[in-house]
Amino acid sequence: MKFLPRVILTGAVVFFILGCGTTTVDYAKKYPNMVANVDPLSVGTIEAEFNKLFSSKLDKAQIGVVFHPRQNAVMLEFKYEFVQCRQFWDEAARQQFAAALERYKEDYTARTLVNKYKKTRAVYGKVKGWLEWETFKYAATRTAYSEIEFGYRFMGETPFFSTVMRSAKEEKKDTPRRLDSQQINMYFTRAQADELVKLFDQSYLMGLLEETDSLKPEKPLILDSYREFEN
Repeated sequence: MKFLPRVILTGAVVFFILGCGTTTVDYAKKYPNMVANVDPLSVGTIEAEFNKLFSSKLDKAQIGVVFHPRQNAVMLEFKYEFVQCRQFWDEAARQQFAAALERYKEDYTARTLVNKYKKTRAVYGKVKGWLEWETFKYAATRTAYSEIEFGYRFMGETPFFSTVMRSAKEEKKDTPRRLDSQQINMYFTRAQADELVKLFDQSYLMGLLEETDSLKPEKPLILDSYREFEN
C-alpha cells in the first residue's frame, strides 16, 4: 500500500521537471516594442551637468548610454545625489528630445531666450519616461514612471538645455511604504546635447546591432567522427 503514493510522487516530479524544461518565453508578447531579441548593448558615454549639492554651481558627470533592444529603449546610467539611477527613453521620447533641442538652438541663435526658470522649464514639451534606482549597492531596485520636461535654464550668464524628470511614486504597490523618486534636473551645453542625440538616433542604434551581429565569431566546425572498424 505504501508503493502507490511513491509512484504517484515520482511521476509528479518527472512531470514537473519535463514541464519546466519545455517552458519557453514568448518574447514578442512580453516585449511588444522589441526590435531584436538580444541583451542590452553599451553604446558609449556622454557628459552632462547636474546641480551641485549645497551650491548654485553645476557638477559635470559621465553618463553611460545603453541600448535595450527588447524594450527599444535607451538607458542613461548615472549617480545622482549618491543614488544610482537608470533613466529610460523609448523611441518616441528620444525623437522628441532631438526636436526640442533643435527648437532650443533656434531660440539660442535668435537670442530670444529669457532668464525666467518657471517659464522655461517645460517650454519645449514633455514626454513619458521611467526611472530605476537603488539607494545603496545592495538595496532593492525601485521603479517609477514620470514626465520628463524639455526646457532650458540660465546658470549665471550661461543658458543650458535642460531635462527635468519629475518626482513620482514608485510603481510597486505591494509594499507598506512606497517611496518617491527624486526629481532629476539634467543640463546640457549644445555640444553635449548633440552627442546624446547621436546616441539616441534609432538608425544609428540599429546599425550598431547589425555590426555587432556581424562581428560574432562563426560557429565552430563540428567534424564527423570516424573510426575504422577492426577486421
